Amino acid sequence: MKVLTVNMSLDPVLGGGTVERTIQMSRELSRNDIKTVILTTDIGLSEECTKNADGIEIITLPCLVKRFYFPRFSYKFIRDLVADSDVVHLMGHWTFVNALVYYAARQVKRPYAVCPAGALPIYGRSQILKKLYNFIIGKEIIRNAEACIAIAANEEAHFKAYGISADKIFFIPNGINCEDFKAGDGNAFRNNCNIGKHPFILFMGRLNHIKGPDLLLRAFCGAREWLKRGHHLVFAGPDGGMRAELQNTAAQFSLRDRVHFVGYLGGDDKAAAYQEAELLVIPSRQEAMSIVVLEAGISGKPVLITDQCGFNDIAAVNGGIVVSASAEGIQEGLIDILKDEEKMHYMGQNLKRYVENNFTWKIAGKKYMQLFQKILDSKK
Repeated sequence: MKVLTVNMSLDPVLGGGTVERTIQMSRELSRNDIKTVILTTDIGLSEECTKNADGIEIITLPCLVKRFYFPRFSYKFIRDLVADSDVVHLMGHWTFVNALVYYAARQVKRPYAVCPAGALPIYGRSQILKKLYNFIIGKEIIRNAEACIAIAANEEAHFKAYGISADKIFFIPNGINCEDFKAGDGNAFRNNCNIGKHPFILFMGRLNHIKGPDLLLRAFCGAREWLKRGHHLVFAGPDGGMRAELQNTAAQFSLRDRVHFVGYLGGDDKAAAYQEAELLVIPSRQEAMSIVVLEAGISGKPVLITDQCGFNDIAAVNGGIVVSASAEGIQEGLIDILKDEEKMHYMGQNLKRYVENNFTWKIAGKKYMQLFQKILDSKK
């Protein structure tokens, strides 16, 4: 079997969870002797990524317009690449590269699966362009797929809004590589971020509206009188247009010394942030299953997430709490969960066991292989 996976970028800074999923899933397929190819643009492609490709062939298209990931391309090259594959796997949704590969797949009659990873709802900027994209090609791509892959329970409704029946939706959640979170120098991380020995709350993700960092900061400001141990708040992630606004808010509440912006973290630095944090908060307004939940879990940390994250299971396994996607809901959650250190420890251990038993890339990779084989068998 030869699988072609398409993702608009492999930039770990701006690409977020779809990049991690693309690389880790491809590595798992490759380890199981499946020929694996990734088609992407050259935006943010690091030497480290290509060096650790683990048998994956990475093909890049030069990007001409970075805002929309519009590449320079040869359609014949795209068509031949698709024709040389057995099954195509499209990550994300709002991309010209996906549209190109879709047309090629239809032309050469290659089956394909789609994994939007929460991208189907029209949200955020460029809404008019997204509606136009869906009108021209987007809905067609989703409706003609052999399989629609959901990574979280809340995506089922997203697919059904595009007219997809339940029998075409397959649930394959994100995974985690446990070995990636065993290293990390906690003291160095604290010193570099000027946190000292203070307990801190962690946000891990892009600083943009959909991720809700403003909701978390407002909740933190409102809860500060109840946080008796002098908690700090650490925003770890690239600026998606909100950093200046967040810094101004922290200044207005005289909390600049307790709110830290440390930028993108990867590797051992990310592991250290999780190891030292008391709690991870995911205040998203809209989210498919977030990989950072798994990262916190494998590090033995509890999480506070909103009910828009598609991972309410954490409450069922007592690994954290789920609150409304509002500053008020997050504030109440912070006050409630941080008042009991012993309870937080047990929550963290519960979540760790749940992640270890259900959310490794080995488990996700097996589900992918079974799905791809099912697709190919149906075409015989």
